[in-house]
Amino acid sequence: MHRSRWSRVRSYLKSSLWVVPLIAIPLGMITTRILHWLDGHLERALTAFAVTGARALLDAIVTSTLSFVVFTFGSLLVAIQVARGQRPPRIIATVLLRNNVVRYTVGLFIFTLLVALGTQGRLDDKIPPLSVLAVSCLGIACFAAFLYLIDYASRLLRPISVLTHVADSGFAVIESVYPELTLGPGGPGRSHHDLGPARRVILHQGTSGIVLTVDLATLVREAKMANGVIEFVPQVGDFVAVDEPLFKLYDGAHETADETLRSAVDFGSERTLEQDPTFAFRIVVDIALKALSPAINDPTTAVLAIDQLHRLLRLVGKRHLRTDEILGESGRLHVIFPTPNWEDFVNLTYSEIRQCGGNNLQIVRRLRAMLENLIQTLPSHRQPALLEQLSLLDREAMRFFQYPEERALARTGDSQGLGGRSSRSN
Repeated sequence: MHRSRWSRVRSYLKSSLWVVPLIAIPLGMITTRILHWLDGHLERALTAFAVTGARALLDAIVTSTLSFVVFTFGSLLVAIQVARGQRPPRIIATVLLRNNVVRYTVGLFIFTLLVALGTQGRLDDKIPPLSVLAVSCLGIACFAAFLYLIDYASRLLRPISVLTHVADSGFAVIESVYPELTLGPGGPGRSHHDLGPARRVILHQGTSGIVLTVDLATLVREAKMANGVIEFVPQVGDFVAVDEPLFKLYDGAHETADETLRSAVDFGSERTLEQDPTFAFRIVVDIALKALSPAINDPTTAVLAIDQLHRLLRLVGKRHLRTDEILGESGRLHVIFPTPNWEDFVNLTYSEIRQCGGNNLQIVRRLRAMLENLIQTLPSHRQPALLEQLSLLDREAMRFFQYPEERALARTGDSQGLGGRSSRSN
């Protein structure tokens, strides 16, 4: 299958709740036949049930599993409605629809239902011992899974659960995209090659969409084979419309087939975390902004979001944020691939939250505590962007707080916002 099509199918399957329950249907039918065959070769009884008791047991398990399925999907619809009202819509696909606990639990319910129905249909004057025993064990497992699911679902949409899940996913993406630690201020800087005008431009065809992933290995290989340079024009996470520039080809790369390069790019209808390190920041910032909106007015949730941004930004500050230019072993330029720089991450983290929460002491003090901590702990070449944000935060405090006492509070960092130990102790 074409790589980009397979990637779209894989992404769709990952975010679809129906796949696992659908697979459970043929598995349940196959298991029923296997159990029926084994029962025909099994002579001794494995349970003490009479025919009436076995029929009552199977009826109870069928009814229970059906109720579990209805309750689970009903609760999920309610959770989606709550999430749409109180959380950014991006967490629906990131947290809810890609949740394996819900999918596999429903799959267990469907599997048990099919096995119980198959056993019930073959129940006559003689009890199938292995089938009844298997259904009994599956029924116990369903009850345990249902109780666990209730507890899990009650925690799933708590702000700290959502934020931690997104931040952990962001950690994995950042470490994947930026595998090396920072080289420090003495590391190699961004090189500039005078490539001249592009010999050919490849436009995006098909349907408009957002860049999800790019197969860099394919681009580098094609550039080496053609003895040229391939420039990927957009950035992962950008929306690209039809007929917009997708690649610029320099030197010998202009002979590379269009379809080969287009197949190295995956498009989708919305951003994902697969190869987009700033998307985790975007989701967490959106949660903070939603919490700071006048309709919700929950600054404590915004502080929890800043806690996770603190983790993410510290990790980014310690990584080597590669330049846009990917070089070969000989130092020859092969691919130009734009990626966010340190200033992009810093501005994304602070700007909107400072603007929306600059009049809230809790937010201002937590932002200050994060800035002061990162300035002290990250390498020196990361400090200018942080110092700029600290200066902006001071000016916001001067604008919003008129009383000297409040300004003094705003100029004191607090990792809890308000109520924690201030960075200046008396």
